[in-house]
Formats: sequence, C-alpha cells, structure tokens
Amino acid sequence: MAEKDATLQLVTFQLGQEHYGVDIMEVDGIVREDNIRSVPNVPPSVEGIFNLRGKIIPVINLHRRFHLRKAELSEEDQLLGGLVILNINDMLIGVIIDKISRVVTIERNKVQPPPQMISGIGAEYIKGVAHEEGGYLIILDIHRLFDPREIRQLGNLAK
Repeated sequence: MAEKDATLQLVTFQLGQEHYGVDIMEVDGIVREDNIRSVPNVPPSVEGIFNLRGKIIPVINLHRRFHLRKAELSEEDQLLGGLVILNINDMLIGVIIDKISRVVTIERNKVQPPPQMISGIGAEYIKGVAHEEGGYLIILDIHRLFDPREIRQLGNLAK
C-alpha cells in the first residue's frame, strides 16, 4: 500500500503547447468530440453540452478560459483530440483537449511545486510539475479549475 501512495497515475494530454496531467482517479473517460450543442447565455468558456450514454455533460473550452492557442497538429494527431470527462464532486464535466497522450506513473517525490509564472494556466490551478522526457508535465488540480459557484451553474446545464 505504501508503494501505491508513493506514486501518482496521470492521464496526460496536450492543450496548446503544453502537456498536462490529471489524476486517473478523477477521469471518467476520454471520448471523441462530436455533437456538442451550444447553449445560450453561458460564460464564453462553456462550449456547450453533449449526451454521453444518456447523461447530459457540460463541456468546457480551456483554450478560451485561459487564452491558449490550439496546438498545431498533424492530421494524424488531430485524430487523438476530443474530450477528457472529469468527475468533480460526482458531477461529470467534459474538457476539450488537443491531443490525448498516455497514462503515466510518476513518483510523488518527483513532483515539484508549480512555478509562480507558467505559460497559460495560472499556478493556482496546478498541483505541481514533473519532468518528463522532452520537457515537463503540468499536473492540474481539477477541484481548483472550477469554483463552487461555477460547478452549480454547470450542474444546472446538465439538468
């Protein structure tokens, strides 16, 4: 058990020019981006809603929220885009990603605190940063990405 606690399993993906990871236990699934319906009178970062196995899921566009440019990807890599379905306090929220990467296991002692200034997403939304081959991986704190008021508003969309 202690060995399991010493590691962190992350679902990793590309958003803009950076690579991000979220705890695998907070991910409900990864799906292709299709049939997202727009909803009137929502914040600009809300892309819309879509139906996933009979559940209405709000979809967030982190590119808009954090003023990130979409990654310039080859046609082949574009096929790896879609939505990561996050489970935040028993509510499912879809987050648009440019490209899914893989599941990685990282030793917790290799995770460093986030730098104060990191391109795109603010340090308050980041659990830490881990080095990986070719750069670093930003580990997101999904519970800080959305404040409680936003979660309630998104929950109303899903009804």
